[in-house]
Amino acid sequence: MGSQLRRSSDSVITNIVEGFGRKRYQADFIKFLVYSHSSNLETINHLEKILVLYPEHCEIVSKLIKDYDVLGAQIYKFLLYVENNWNKFE
Repeated sequence: MGSQLRRSSDSVITNIVEGFGRKRYQADFIKFLVYSHSSNLETINHLEKILVLYPEHCEIVSKLIKDYDVLGAQIYKFLLYVENNWNKFE
């Protein structure tokens, strides 16, 4: 589970970076932002499993879930911004 959590959390930022590197193509940029958002949701899912399996770590895991939830909202807002303001990236 630790390995899956590390991969999904790393994928959040990696997909944003890769998408930005392809910002010349709107569809690619958006696709990678969607991947990032999905990886964020996957990370939250892994943390929720850890919360059930290891309740002794409730405090830190609950904080991480909250932080990733905020991050997911920010990624989603940025995705909408890119969709609606594409001409500002050209």
